[in-house]
Amino acid sequence: MARVELRQLRYFVAVAEELNFGRAAERLLIAGPSLSQQIKALERDLGVRLFDRDRRSVSLTAAGADLLPHTRDLLERADDLQRRAGRLSGSRPVRLGYVNWLPPYLGSRTASVAQVRVDAWVAPSHTQAARVADGSLDLAVCWVRNEDLKRLGLRARLIGADRLYAVAKGTDAGEVAAGETDVLIDDDITSWQSWNVYAEEIALRTGARRVRISDGAVTGPAFFDHVRRCTRPVLNSPKGQGDPVPSDLVRREIVAPKVYWTWSLVWRENEDRAAVLATVDALCEDVGDLGIHAPDAWLPADDPYALPG
Repeated sequence: MARVELRQLRYFVAVAEELNFGRAAERLLIAGPSLSQQIKALERDLGVRLFDRDRRSVSLTAAGADLLPHTRDLLERADDLQRRAGRLSGSRPVRLGYVNWLPPYLGSRTASVAQVRVDAWVAPSHTQAARVADGSLDLAVCWVRNEDLKRLGLRARLIGADRLYAVAKGTDAGEVAAGETDVLIDDDITSWQSWNVYAEEIALRTGARRVRISDGAVTGPAFFDHVRRCTRPVLNSPKGQGDPVPSDLVRREIVAPKVYWTWSLVWRENEDRAAVLATVDALCEDVGDLGIHAPDAWLPADDPYALPG
């Protein structure tokens, strides 16, 4: 029992409510295999089987059905304990997670309102959003959709945006239409779930060509090897925004439309710690729209900052 984590208990409740590992994984914003492994670990640590499952169905065992209301009660009490502790300890640090980008003004804007502790675990957007939802973090800078916010019980404000560009072979550094680019989609959904969702919609909406890969080279040195193999310019991911382009390749601005990736600051919708809410205001004040609402800008349809229509 000492090894059982609240996160695993939340996973158990989600699967019990959905009775479908795929839907539960989507709701929790984690990969299906990871969810299955966590449930198996929980069953091992508790010493009981919680679910009967085969390829077609999932059902609670008698032990699972008996433990479910007690688990819900335990999680409710844990949440209440966290809220009470937060009210009693105004000096408790605000835990902030991120993916690969943080605003440069983080320290100067938050120094007077809270002690902000940046979490050392750099993880993908869907993982950081889930950690905020389960209480492992207070805030996270990540990419989310409206459906993610609804599923996880989160709120979001715009904190940053990257205008994505393409990398290409040759010497032509001129503008390129979004529909004339390639976009890499990786088989590893544990690491690249958010990017894959984003990339699939770019391809659907702009006509960019999907290129399936399985080597994790959406960014990093191997990304440039894919550029050399592709016949068209390749969309660069937000994780590669700051990477220098090798001398045998060129950077090309994407137009028609200009493609944007947004960074949200997310927090729990029932958050009541003054320090957390003050940190949100301090970091997001006067951010503006960062160009994402220009007539020729593109955002995914379910982006929290996409304009209607």
